[in-house]
Amino acid sequence: MNHVQSKTNTVPNWITLLLAASCGVIVANLYYAQPLIGLISADTNLSPASAGLIVTLTQIGYVLGLLFIVPLSDLIENRRLVISALTIVICALVAAPLAHNALFFLVAAMFIGLGSVAAQILVPYATYLTTEDQRGKVVGNVMSGLLLGIMLARPIASFVTDIWGWQAVFYLSAFITAAMTLLLSLVLPERKPSPTMNYGQLISSLWLLFKTKAILRRRAFYQACLFGAFSLFWTVVPLWLTSYFHLSQQGIALFALAGVAGAVAAPIAGRLADKGWTRRLTGLAIVIAALSFLLTHLIQDNSTISLAMLVVAGITLDMAVSGNLVLGQRAIYSLGSEIRGRVNGVFMAVFFIGGAIGSALGGWSYAYGGWMLASLLGLSMPVAALLYYLTEKN
Repeated sequence: MNHVQSKTNTVPNWITLLLAASCGVIVANLYYAQPLIGLISADTNLSPASAGLIVTLTQIGYVLGLLFIVPLSDLIENRRLVISALTIVICALVAAPLAHNALFFLVAAMFIGLGSVAAQILVPYATYLTTEDQRGKVVGNVMSGLLLGIMLARPIASFVTDIWGWQAVFYLSAFITAAMTLLLSLVLPERKPSPTMNYGQLISSLWLLFKTKAILRRRAFYQACLFGAFSLFWTVVPLWLTSYFHLSQQGIALFALAGVAGAVAAPIAGRLADKGWTRRLTGLAIVIAALSFLLTHLIQDNSTISLAMLVVAGITLDMAVSGNLVLGQRAIYSLGSEIRGRVNGVFMAVFFIGGAIGSALGGWSYAYGGWMLASLLGLSMPVAALLYYLTEKN
């Protein structure tokens, strides 16, 4: 198999498509369990109060992988690292539905998160295959696949569970992930980095990168705020749709499908970033995220128009988050190819921590103040990002 050569040609469209589909399939594993928490906790004898651990431990596994596995892409051959991480995912996906107690399932959930960081090795890997002037376009296309995986995971899990039960979701994903792993091992070119440090030095350099790279800190904070708002919205909305609009589980799944339209912003943002529009588009994305929450308060009833406003808010919020993510990644990848894996790991870890905070705040705020308190907290996150954005120098 050919090594990644010096970038004289544009990346073939089929490779971009394969990387986008792979990222979508991999990252979806982080979200399948979210709409199934009640069923899984009942079958594994996990108490209702602790049911949130199913999502939390998956996210913890993912953050650990971002910090300790993704940086390895600056040290060892990338294709081999991706295949190794995906092997962990496949084993964990097979183990999860076999669980008859909570501890067994939670350990499997953590390993699903840990191995799913393969997606965050593939995204910077894609940038090694292309030229600087095409980088935003390629990242945008690959990220659109990843974001589609995030947005489709919840409705797919609900629909599959309706037909075959929640265990089938994990078995089906294990089969698809295994087929994709085999394909990647056969067709991906090798990419061998030229390491200048050992693993210990690599990991200890993560904090140094965060401390010294202002672009990394700034872009990570913007995305942490927007992803926190996104996580809060999608944690609370199913509860709000059930109690206020009286939607069924299938209705909630259809609502989640509408949000998929937001993924269209990723490739558009990538192309415009290549033209030098990154700063203006960042401000626009942050403002759109804030307006999305305000939109839900225009009509205060449970009418069809009010529900339609909520659908539009879900789409525009998803557009803001997906567009800003691509802008952020394109900006941090400009810091240098030799640190790209570590920079991506730090960036993703920070913004996933933002997402975990958003989810936790969503559940708490909805329990104590309903949609009003939850949406105000959601609004506060892009507002915080906007205040920081206004300090950015040209």
